[in-house]
Amino acid sequence: MPITLTPRAAEEIKRIVEEQRQAGALNDEPVYLRLSVKGGGCSGFQHKLDLDTCYNEKTDELMEQHGVRIVVDRKSLLYVDGATIDFINELNRRGFSVQNPNARTTCGCGSSFSM
Repeated sequence: MPITLTPRAAEEIKRIVEEQRQAGALNDEPVYLRLSVKGGGCSGFQHKLDLDTCYNEKTDELMEQHGVRIVVDRKSLLYVDGATIDFINELNRRGFSVQNPNARTTCGCGSSFSM
């Protein structure tokens, strides 16, 4: 499988989706975690994680892990094949993290990477 989602990340995604549903921001339609790569940051590329209700079987790859459906557009998949999405909950840091084995370098703050 090209993308790995840790159980910790899956639980946090499920929590966020449920919170969004209760707030009325999401209805009962399927929700996907979308991983993409965008140009930006001081090293050239940035990982982007979004909740999405759209999946296009012509342009997206779909996978499911720990009850979470993940979609990656095929162009981004070239950059993130083998990546791991995790959730960090530490005293000084809380949020999602993408470990990408294809990144050659990362910037000092860790928000962007180069290939």
